[in-house]
Amino acid sequence: MRLTFLSLLLFGPMALAQPGPARVTASQALILGRMEQLHSTILHDTRTLNIYLPPEYSEADTARFPVVYLLDGALDEDFIHIVGLYQFSSFPWVNRVKPSIIVGLANSNRKQDFVFPAPRTTDQKLIPQAGGSEAFIAFIEKELQPYIKKQYRTNGSKTLIGESLGGLLAAEILLDKPALFQRYIIVSPSLWWGNGALLRRSAVGLDSSFSAPTEVYVGVGNEGLTPGEPPHVQEVDARLFAEKLQATKAKHLRVIFDYLPEETHATLGHQAVLNALRLLAKPACADGQ
Repeated sequence: MRLTFLSLLLFGPMALAQPGPARVTASQALILGRMEQLHSTILHDTRTLNIYLPPEYSEADTARFPVVYLLDGALDEDFIHIVGLYQFSSFPWVNRVKPSIIVGLANSNRKQDFVFPAPRTTDQKLIPQAGGSEAFIAFIEKELQPYIKKQYRTNGSKTLIGESLGGLLAAEILLDKPALFQRYIIVSPSLWWGNGALLRRSAVGLDSSFSAPTEVYVGVGNEGLTPGEPPHVQEVDARLFAEKLQATKAKHLRVIFDYLPEETHATLGHQAVLNALRLLAKPACADGQ
């Protein structure tokens, strides 16, 4: 009897059930979100959007939600990972972010969309498709954001996540049109492009007249891979970019730089975004920014 009671206490009533053959009684699709097609007159193309709505989003409700725009947001890119991180971070007992709508932008030609033109022949040979970032930014501003605002109950809070070439695009938006988003999560940005052109570009959007509260996380890993070697250009440029932002005259601009020496360019994204959600959740005084 003592053994029976202990079994019930530890394992529940099923502990006393006789083992039997496993069988599937029913199956159904496991749905993470929805896929939509948005035609762009600016890009002359139709783009795939992967959209996650948090459990708190009910069609019968009136609550409004923040939106996270994810570059490289296809199902076989970063969409599933980022959805998981936001879902976890919005649990009440974690409470680092509010339940959020995730909009993953599946790529059509990322080397065109994310990269501004560069005059150097070496750059042109490396990425001959480059030069479409201006049009892609216009698509985000004039077509994508208005579409999401119209179709879903949004509250005006917008986050942009970009890694590598996506980080380059996020950095370009931040310098030129910072008001498009209130929060930027920039991971290992490819600031080497165009011989470091963005590091030299004037932050025209972040002058003393820009006073909108804006948060920026810049994360980079051990990009050189070999211990003991001098820092890789990706690491150096990311730090310089964070310092450039901190030196602007923009009011209420909060910048966090995060070096992750245990992560490489290939492994960085997941941990960096998790770090970003943790660090940005802290009050500004908590991290010295």
